[in-house]
Amino acid sequence: MAEELTDQQRAILDFEADWRRHAGAKEEAIRSQLGLTPARYYQLLGRLIDTAEAPAHDPLLVGRLRRIRDRRAAERAARERAVTR
Repeated sequence: MAEELTDQQRAILDFEADWRRHAGAKEEAIRSQLGLTPARYYQLLGRLIDTAEAPAHDPLLVGRLRRIRDRRAAERAARERAVTR
């Protein structure tokens, strides 16, 4: 049985979906709205998008974030391979 998202996890996903609507820098909004450092926010978000519960809350957002993460990882791997050749 899958667990439900915590209030903080839902807040993180909702913030990530809507942060562009807020004025100012994202890092400042993370601190003021979520009470987290940007580093901690991104750690939690990275783990959160790999849970089974996150896509049930916002499937389009989670799918987009997973694709971005996977693309960046592939780009890093390609750069590392190019440097070692």
